[in-house]
Amino acid sequence: MPGAALPRAVRCAGHDYELVETFKHDFFAATGLYRGSNGLAVLKLNRTNPCFGLPMVWAGRFLGRREIKLYRAAHDLAGVPAYIGSVGVTGFMHVFVPGHPQERYEAVSDTFFDELAALVHALHARHIAYVDLNKRQNILHGDDGRPHLIDFQISLWLPPRGWRRLPPVRWLLRRFQQADTYHVLKHKRRLRPDLLRADEERLVTRISPWIRLHRLVARPLTRLRRAALRRLAGNDAEAVPCSAAK
Repeated sequence: MPGAALPRAVRCAGHDYELVETFKHDFFAATGLYRGSNGLAVLKLNRTNPCFGLPMVWAGRFLGRREIKLYRAAHDLAGVPAYIGSVGVTGFMHVFVPGHPQERYEAVSDTFFDELAALVHALHARHIAYVDLNKRQNILHGDDGRPHLIDFQISLWLPPRGWRRLPPVRWLLRRFQQADTYHVLKHKRRLRPDLLRADEERLVTRISPWIRLHRLVARPLTRLRRAALRRLAGNDAEAVPCSAAK
């Protein structure tokens, strides 16, 4: 958990794992690579230690359970690592995907963005919006050359049950899903403009009011979050090598 080292060993879903490498250790969660009898896995532990004297276990538990639900909802989709099981009250493990975050001007195959679009469409069909595709680093370029999506911390899963069936909720989900599609095409236009179809060019060129609103709200929040993390970094966050990997 943030503020403490990842455990050297954990047990999950009947298997024992030992820590190989810490990937990321920040204000919200700690993530590391583990090796077990059934292969490599990633452990994510959400925050449990207090912040400014306020208890945070409830937040870590909420975030962990929420992300587990998303991994389970997408468990059989190619491009989403398989969920293994929960660890403690705030953590969980998923299968490790060898690869690296998408780079700004990285060469990709002719089928890369078709595969990414198909993956995003499959998530949308399960009432999921990824939400954070505007950041290219959230797209994992696998060693297999294919796109993968991990880190569903701020994604939305709104199956049409109970209050989630209300028209405003369905409208909100569609808007976030449209933003997902827009950002896939934005990355495609940057890396493979030669493959961008005419209809895709029109869609990515026409910035909807929703995208403009997203930028208006998200950018100040992102700057505020980064400023808060820098302030807390001295005694509450640890930067480590390979922190971009997951």
